[in-house]
Amino acid sequence: MKVLITGNQGYIGPVLGRHLRRVWPDAHLIGYDTGYFALSTTNAKVWPERVYNEQINGDVRELPASLLEGVDGVVQLAAISNDPMGANFAEVTDEVNHASAARTARLAAEAGVKHFVFASSCSVYGFAPGGARSEGDSLNPQTAYARSKIDTENALAEMDLKGMTTTCLRFATACGMSDRLRLDLVLNDFVASAIAAGKITVLSDGTPWRPLIDVRDMSRAIEWALTRESANGGPLLRVNVGSDQWNYQVKDLAQAVAAAVPGTSVSINTQAQPDTRSYKVDFALYRALAPDHQPQITLDHSIALLREGLEGMGFADAEFRSSPFMRLKMLQGHIEAGRLTPDLRWTEQFLESA
Repeated sequence: MKVLITGNQGYIGPVLGRHLRRVWPDAHLIGYDTGYFALSTTNAKVWPERVYNEQINGDVRELPASLLEGVDGVVQLAAISNDPMGANFAEVTDEVNHASAARTARLAAEAGVKHFVFASSCSVYGFAPGGARSEGDSLNPQTAYARSKIDTENALAEMDLKGMTTTCLRFATACGMSDRLRLDLVLNDFVASAIAAGKITVLSDGTPWRPLIDVRDMSRAIEWALTRESANGGPLLRVNVGSDQWNYQVKDLAQAVAAAVPGTSVSINTQAQPDTRSYKVDFALYRALAPDHQPQITLDHSIALLREGLEGMGFADAEFRSSPFMRLKMLQGHIEAGRLTPDLRWTEQFLESA
């Protein structure tokens, strides 16, 4: 099997690469990434991409069609990957998350690729009071990031996929330890705060609901999507990926982390304005379609792995929200240093000096 993974030098890629190499030792894995975060390794003992057969540097907006020749499966991870970045780079978010994903899928279909996997998001449900949302329920995106995911799903639905089995994995909010750790994710933020400051500050009133999934279980779902039969869910599938047991209110996540890191206090802003990003999600369809690839990492286990990883790297930065561990800060740092243009392309001056 030959698999192309775009955006593989982000948060998910190192974990996914190891997982696919473990389950398919003889697979030919190709990574394609522009390298915004390539140097942001966290507690990695070796280069994370050692498990890939090829690592290619390039902008996903300009992915060459020739790269898809002979490829069996494509995993589209490449994205401007959270709400703050989407708010600061709205146009680029659409270009990268939506337009380039649709273009890559079209090129893949024309090249005869058998499976296309799109990393979508449960954030498409946005503000969803009441019961857990399933795939057929109405969508209420609150951010440019969420809208870009819906736009891509719709573009895929309107496309002639030429028999390519296509899976839109609507992932719950990611969490867990990675060789390229992000701390702009709710559970990761709380564990980092507990370790570095002994205190978790919940900026909302703690009541919003978030479904979570560990990055290891995300990798398990991608493995499934790369091999699922078209009859199992249909040629084009949109499916929520996570576990009903992982629907948590933010305040409960904070308390779980405090219990795992002794001496941690929790402060909740009970006077905060309501957070409109609140939704519970129903994962029954994923349970039915992928019974052998269900999430295995528990909340406590994910917290323990984060704690072990952060403590192992001597993490102690109480001001980490202003550090490169936050993806937005990293991009802003590249721009301020003249390495990236405002539309997130490497500058000619930087490329010439690199």
